[in-house]
Amino acid sequence: MLTLKDIQEARRRLKEYVYTTPLERSSELDQREITLYSKLETLQRTGSFKIRGALNKILSLTADEKKKGVVAASMGNHAQGVALASKMIGIPATIVMPIGAPIVKLENTRSFGATVVEEGQSFEESLDAARRLTREKGLSFIPAFDDESIIAGQGTIGLEILEKLPDVDEIIIPVGGGGLIAGIAIAIKESRPQVKITGVQAAGANAMVLSFKNKKRTKIPVAETFADGIRVKEPGEITFSYVMKYVDRIVEVPEDQIASAVLTLMDRSKAVVEGAAATTLAAVQAGFAGQSGKKTVLVLSGGNIDFTQISRILNRGLAQMGRIARLVVLLPDVPGQLAALLNIIKGEGANVLEVEHDRAFYSGPINCTQVKVTLETKGKRHIDMILKKIGDAGYKPEAI
Repeated sequence: MLTLKDIQEARRRLKEYVYTTPLERSSELDQREITLYSKLETLQRTGSFKIRGALNKILSLTADEKKKGVVAASMGNHAQGVALASKMIGIPATIVMPIGAPIVKLENTRSFGATVVEEGQSFEESLDAARRLTREKGLSFIPAFDDESIIAGQGTIGLEILEKLPDVDEIIIPVGGGGLIAGIAIAIKESRPQVKITGVQAAGANAMVLSFKNKKRTKIPVAETFADGIRVKEPGEITFSYVMKYVDRIVEVPEDQIASAVLTLMDRSKAVVEGAAATTLAAVQAGFAGQSGKKTVLVLSGGNIDFTQISRILNRGLAQMGRIARLVVLLPDVPGQLAALLNIIKGEGANVLEVEHDRAFYSGPINCTQVKVTLETKGKRHIDMILKKIGDAGYKPEAI
């Protein structure tokens, strides 16, 4: 079993290679009188915490193992962490990524000098291919999370938090396979057991939530979330044992809440984070984590957001925050009705983004038309005011 001493040794081992990332007071994010701080692993090498564990594992290999090289399977942060860690140590690395993995992630991994092999239609198939290369070529396999050297490396974040904020009350951590939360929990609980450790998962990838509740590892059939850094079907065996020993609670948050948190961090903190990192703020915003008057740290685990997703994430986040809205209104199909509706909206200070007529495919009266109006608004209260004004004019609006 890992101890605080193992994590302290990992800290000494990694010190010359990785950054001690900032822990910043984030007053602009405060919710319900909770005092929030952000641990900015977004500013770590490769833009993610993953290099800590990968490098600690690689540094623990024998000289012969290093000479033969390492292999890993990943389509994201772990791939880049292993690739850069190998480059820093001067050993060869092979990364197996699924066919169709985002080009930006393929190129980023190659830019660190790794050999990238595209094989498999899913992460699980890529993992099988990586293990085959381990057997065939004698390469050392670098797991993404279920390994004690990996866990110890990730746990160095906990030591850094305690150095900067020794009186922390709660730490909120994204959870996928469990390596990050296991490492931080060991470091914190072995030093200050009264600190609350809260894990967060996406509702569509909640294997650790179910495992924690069931007190046994539970595999889900499908993991669906845009937060790909925590899109895991089953927790690790090793990580789960530490979670059960040290973690106080695991909560889950819906996709819209995560998207809203990504947008909030961009808007208020000027921080670009990936979905996994944003789950921590999402849990606070939803009221699932954090306590009034307590010092709470959000572990912002990475900033490698897929730029092809940003517009979708922003739109979902804006809708969740009430900054855009779609209204459905049934209008008499006669001249002037649409203009009258738009004048009401204009009078309330909303900006019309899109108008859609539907005369054929709705089930209302044949002498009416259904109009869908997409608006840019100032918030949920503003939407309610617009709905009331439209209702006062004799229409029956509905927000969808």
